[in-house]
Amino acid sequence: MQSSGPMLVCDSVVKRYDSLAAVDGVSMVVNPGEIVGIGGPNGAGKTTFFDVITGITAITAGRVHFGDTDISQLPADRICQLGIARTFQLNAAFDSLTVRENIEIAAYFGQQRRRLPGFRLGVNVRGATEEALDFVGLAAKAEETVGQLPVLDRKLLMIAGAIATKPKMLFLDEPVGGLNASEIDQIMAMVLKLRDQGLTIVLIEHVMRFLLALSTRVIIMHHGKVIFEGKPDKVAEDQAVVETYLGEGTQKRLKKFFDAKTAEAADTGMQA
Repeated sequence: MQSSGPMLVCDSVVKRYDSLAAVDGVSMVVNPGEIVGIGGPNGAGKTTFFDVITGITAITAGRVHFGDTDISQLPADRICQLGIARTFQLNAAFDSLTVRENIEIAAYFGQQRRRLPGFRLGVNVRGATEEALDFVGLAAKAEETVGQLPVLDRKLLMIAGAIATKPKMLFLDEPVGGLNASEIDQIMAMVLKLRDQGLTIVLIEHVMRFLLALSTRVIIMHHGKVIFEGKPDKVAEDQAVVETYLGEGTQKRLKKFFDAKTAEAADTGMQA
């Protein structure tokens, strides 16, 4: 991928299942270094949109460009090898294998095309696996069977497998679903660290504190369409978003959240 412009351009993406448009003309531009957050009610088309971009599901209409490369018709493995990795809403792993083995498989097949897979993993794969284990904090559990892991460790495993492919761009599908507050903070710090290391990130999340605190820009979907795109502090001010997704209670909590952040920033500025 060689381009000085946007990292990802989705142009009028459509995914239809017979007469149902799960994704209905969605356009999105993601620039290097951004964290773009996507929210919306269940059934809005968010995960299907991810599936189309990452090659899990065939596109019906529209185009997707990753840098200068049209990836609209490419399979998932090739898209990953070009530099787009992802996690899944549900825990996606080989339960009978160990943590290390799962990450080794991701690193082996995700970094480059393997026309004739061999029996040797190679130095690069082993190195990427160890780096990923250390980064997510699973090194001590590397030899544990995945089927025995708790929810947090399974989510960390998916992130480890994704970053072991050495991506340029990372898609996270509900990375903190089912986690408690301290676990959410742990994943939040990890996402920021990945961003600081140069990864461009797009994430789906229903936990609004996580979504709005991390994102440089937010997209809200409903019935397969984009109904809002803008800064995180403007989400609760959009009436369509409030009516279709947030509700008045969440709107009030979000306004308090951003008022507190504004006051904290002002106080920090005065002290400086």
